[in-house]
Amino acid sequence: MRRWMIGAACGLVMVLVVLAGGYFLMNSRTYQLAGRLVDRVETSDKIVALTLDDGPTDHAPEVLDLLAAAGVPATFYLNGRDLAARPELGRAIAAAGHEIGNHTYNHRRMVLVSPETVAGEVERTDAEIRRTGYRGDITFRPPYGKKLWTLPDYLSDHDRTTVTWDVEPEAGNSSTAEIVDAAIEQVRPGSIILLHTMFGSGAASRAAIGPIAATLRADGYRFVTVSDLLGRAGQS
Repeated sequence: MRRWMIGAACGLVMVLVVLAGGYFLMNSRTYQLAGRLVDRVETSDKIVALTLDDGPTDHAPEVLDLLAAAGVPATFYLNGRDLAARPELGRAIAAAGHEIGNHTYNHRRMVLVSPETVAGEVERTDAEIRRTGYRGDITFRPPYGKKLWTLPDYLSDHDRTTVTWDVEPEAGNSSTAEIVDAAIEQVRPGSIILLHTMFGSGAASRAAIGPIAATLRADGYRFVTVSDLLGRAGQS
């Protein structure tokens, strides 16, 4: 009986360790099991990338106007289903000179999914991105930043970069002033900033674009796209 209890306890500990490790891998912004993951680029230059997740939605024209007024190039991580539903918005983003990244077709959590599901989510979205007229590199960002093995394995096999972030000013903040203050406090040379601006709940984040840009510029920062930032990796 005692041996059985010890064996059961050891087995339970092993299960818990596996589960904890899987949870860490799924949510890590800085590590994945295969391929390239970038949450920030090591550089001494004061450059930063602004990334905007989800959509495009009807708020896209407003976002584009705010970026134009701020003089900021952004990287939009868009969903294939929304690009297919509103292709004119995708074309407007591309025509404005912004970078477009892949955020899956259906914005589903990319964990415990089949290789076929991963391929479909990524490749269908790539096709919609190309229909916008965008011709640059297409980096990838998993919805909610979640991934385990199948997604990183696919991206590694296709020489794709997973892009997360190191500045998340919306976390725990709801007002524009709080979002701006958090972004300024968290940013470092080579940072990747995450904002969600495409929905009604993103009004405070949309309003934060101008103040974030103005404050960081006054501190000597320059805004670049994610691909431009990745190209500066290791440079000083």
